[in-house]
Amino acid sequence: MERISERSPSAPQGPAGTDIGSEGRAVRAARILACRVQRRGPVLLRLCVGVVYLWFGVLKFFPAASPAEGVAVRAATKLTLGLLPPDAALRMLAVAETAIGLGLVTGVLLRVTLAAFFAHMAGVFSALLLLSAEMWQPGMPVPTLEGQYIIKNLVLVAACAVVAADEWGRTAPP
Repeated sequence: MERISERSPSAPQGPAGTDIGSEGRAVRAARILACRVQRRGPVLLRLCVGVVYLWFGVLKFFPAASPAEGVAVRAATKLTLGLLPPDAALRMLAVAETAIGLGLVTGVLLRVTLAAFFAHMAGVFSALLLLSAEMWQPGMPVPTLEGQYIIKNLVLVAACAVVAADEWGRTAPP
């Protein structure tokens, strides 16, 4: 016995004999777009995180241009046990963030860049403990504006985890 969908040549058919109406075309277009984004997602994430890092890194070359400069310098100074003067810490952060940004944007030395990114993020998140009086509301587990600024970096970590999984999932370069 012949199915109705096979008999009716006038109605356009989609996958599994479904009718492609205006909703069918929209669903198909959404699936095609989803496949393209899925294939290129790690590259898109790498570029976006790279631009953010590059932008914030370059800002640190200009004193007082970055609103996060003070917190970053205080945390870096504490991490180095005061051995690194604040102006040197700021220059070091500017160079590191700019280099990470360039590495992510260009994809050059990507594995090294990703390792540097995760090390930098460990330092960034350490501020939540090292500068706890500045990061948390007194007596409550509620972050201050500075704490929120650091916590939002979880999104960057997740994005670079996807990039790293994609990169490290490939075969090692010759």
